[in-house]
Order: sequence, then structure tokens, then C-alpha cells
Amino acid sequence: MNQSRREFFKTSMIGAAGAFVFPTIIPARVLGADAPSKKVNILQIGCGRIARSMDMPGILKQDAARMVAVCDVDSIRAADAKKVVEEFYAKKGITLDVKTYGDYRGALQRTDIDAVALSTPDHWHAQPMIEAALAGKDIYVQKPFTMTLVEGRAASNIIRKKKLMFQIGSQQRSNPGFRMACEVVRNGRIGKLHTVKVGLPVDPAGGSTEKMPVPSNLNYDMWLGSTPLAPYNEDRVHSQNKDSKKRYGDRPGWLRIDSYCLGMITGWGAHHVDIAHWGMGTEMTGPIAVEGKAEFPASGLWNVHGPYHAEAKYANGVTLIIDNTFDVGVRFEGSDGWVFVTRGAEKITASDPSTGKKGKKSLDASNPDIFKQPRGAKDIKLHVSPKDDHHLDWITSILTRKPAATSPEQAHRSNSACIVPWIAMKLGRKLKWDSKAEKFIGDDTANSMLSRAERAPYGIQKLVKKA
Repeated sequence: MNQSRREFFKTSMIGAAGAFVFPTIIPARVLGADAPSKKVNILQIGCGRIARSMDMPGILKQDAARMVAVCDVDSIRAADAKKVVEEFYAKKGITLDVKTYGDYRGALQRTDIDAVALSTPDHWHAQPMIEAALAGKDIYVQKPFTMTLVEGRAASNIIRKKKLMFQIGSQQRSNPGFRMACEVVRNGRIGKLHTVKVGLPVDPAGGSTEKMPVPSNLNYDMWLGSTPLAPYNEDRVHSQNKDSKKRYGDRPGWLRIDSYCLGMITGWGAHHVDIAHWGMGTEMTGPIAVEGKAEFPASGLWNVHGPYHAEAKYANGVTLIIDNTFDVGVRFEGSDGWVFVTRGAEKITASDPSTGKKGKKSLDASNPDIFKQPRGAKDIKLHVSPKDDHHLDWITSILTRKPAATSPEQAHRSNSACIVPWIAMKLGRKLKWDSKAEKFIGDDTANSMLSRAERAPYGIQKLVKKA
């Protein structure tokens, strides 16, 4: 039994027709309920708000998975996560000693870990993704894919080269309403598509700039990672409140600082632009021209954009418009009608802005009957996640070695279609974009914003050379 866990699953428990079957002879030592060959062992990296509310619960409930290790640069968060995981399994009669780490790189060396789930701040997506890929681990990462476009290109290339199973936290891809909306558009039910409108909320300005002592439980230098040195402040990082509901419930300050996040244009834009691409059929490409404008705070710690408007032209003739005054969601407009889709009033965490107006339909159209029309044999049918469960879709992908709802290249392209308009917003001018070369045409200043300087010893440059 020298096979890896996932190889054993693929060759022994999945038949030629794709159905789960038992092999004729199975050694007794792999038949136990906790036999390693029967579970996908997962390392959770980042144990804060989005991990506690979304990714950890989503993974823990999967019978084919075991969360065997947790990691966070905040030792309190790591200890809390260990307790949550062990208590969850204890209630199911499973005794598990969950290992905690302050540095994920030690955990990546473990041969018994098959996959990683990344729920870290945006500026800490690319490096651990690439390191996990080089270690041969399958990957789940929260959106947006990466902080910069250059990071995204590197991560997509390496994950695909290693032939690893991947999923990003674009859970709308596993939602039947979003899939139905995109299928209706892709199959021409609203005629020729010409405009897609994406509505996103805005983040508030503010944040204290007062320097504070670094908490003893936080490895602040590592939290900063490849970003420039900056004085510690709780509004810069995440809550240290002793009340766990506030510690894990409040939106952290880093979401509003452009050293660590570009703001709602990527924060929620990565969700809705991904759906726009899915419906447009432009998942593997990008715009050809962009323009934008935005208000940026003149003072305070939180400096991501406020109100904004951005437009992107695509080679297929479609214009993508992103604006904070639109209803939150995605509206596809064609020659014969329109389709609108959103999450309704759903919030991922209690502190999230509202995703829709009260009473507004989460799936609507100029002619609602188009959702009832039967699909033809030649109609485009998009990916269906098992049980409409995004995390189960990833686990299933690991076991079957078949792609999940979103590939690394699709994740990169959706994120790129947010980053490129963000650059136009920062510069306040029209830009031409070569989506194949992933460069602005004739604008060195704009091209310089596709990457960022990296503070040693962190960053991806050495990793890319190694890959």
C-alpha cells in the first residue's frame, strides 16, 4: 500500500463508469472507520472570520474529509480553531488530536496531509498557494484568487502544471439560481447579450492610525508578509476582542487597506464578475479596454476606494459595467430581455453589508417564463456541484480527480477583470488591455501596477524560479 490516499480512492473505489464501488479484495488494515485511505486529510490555513463562518463548517461536515491541522499567525485563533475542530469530531464519536501551527510551511512537509484550505487575507493568498502546489497538495482558496495580476498568473500556471485539484470560494457557482441565470444567457434566451451590470457595495473610510503594542499572541511580521513594514494597530489587522462573537464576527480592518486588499472591486467583485464571465462565456479571457473613476479617502487608515464606476469592453462586443449604485448582483441585458441574479438578503457573516434589497427576487427576468423552458439537447449545460455544496464539490474533485466548479485559470481571469478596472480607477483614465499578453498597451505606469515589490523573506519570486 504505497499509494497515496487519493490514488487509492481513484483506483480502488471509483469504477470505470465513475460510480463508487468497492474493490474485490481490500487489506484489513484499510477497512477501519478512520483508515487514512478513506479520508482526505486537510490543513486549514487562516482561522479567522471567514474560516470560522464559512470554510471550516463547510469542510467539517464532509464525511470524506478530516481536518487534521490548523494554522494561524495568531496563536489564540489557532487554539480556538483546534478546540472547534476537536469538539466537532468528538460529538460524532471521533477522537482526533488536531495539530496547531503558527507557520504553515511546517505542515506542508507532512506527507499525511492531502489538501489545504486557505482562508487568509488577500495579500497572503499567492505564496501559500504556490508553496502548497509545489508540495503536491490540492487547494481551496478564498476569493479573490490573488492580490496582484502577476501573482495570479504565476499561481494559475503552477497549480495547473502540477495537475492539482482546485476550488476557489466563489460559492455562487454552486448555487442553482446563479447557474440557471448563466445557462439562460449562454443559450440565447435573452437574445444577443450586449451589457452586463455588476452592483457591489462600498467600504467605509476611517480607522484609527494610533500605534499600538503588538499582541503577544500575534506574529505581526509574518502577518504583514511581503507588504511594507507598518506600525501595528488593531484596525489594521483583526479584532483581539475577548468576546468570540466579536473576535470572529466583525469585518477586519485589513479589508479596507489597499496594502492587503483592493476593496470591494475585488472583495465582492471577484464573486459577481466571476458570474458575469460565466454568463458571458469569457471565463478564459478578459477585457480589451477599461476605464474607471472612484473616490479614495484623503485621510484615515482605511484607504480603499469609496463610490466608483468602471467599464470594461470585451472582444465579443459586450460591455461590463461595475457601479456601487446598481442593485447588488449581476444583471445581463440582451436584445430580447434581461436576467438579474443575486444572493437576496443572504450574508456570509453577520457584519457583511446586505447583498440585496428586502423583498427583491434573487432570480428575476423580463420574462420569468424563460426559466421554465426545457433545455434542448444542444443547450450549454454548466457545472452542477453535488448537493449544490461548494465544499463537497471540492472534496469530490479530490477523490475523482475531475475538475471542480472553478479552475485556477478561471479564478485568475475573473480576478484580473477586477484588478484591471481597479488600475483604471486609480489612474482615472481609459486603458487598452491585451488579455492574451496580460499587459496594458502603451502605458508603462499602468503596467507597473500589475505587480508589487516584495519584502524579504516573503513573496513568490523565488518560488516561481523554483517552479
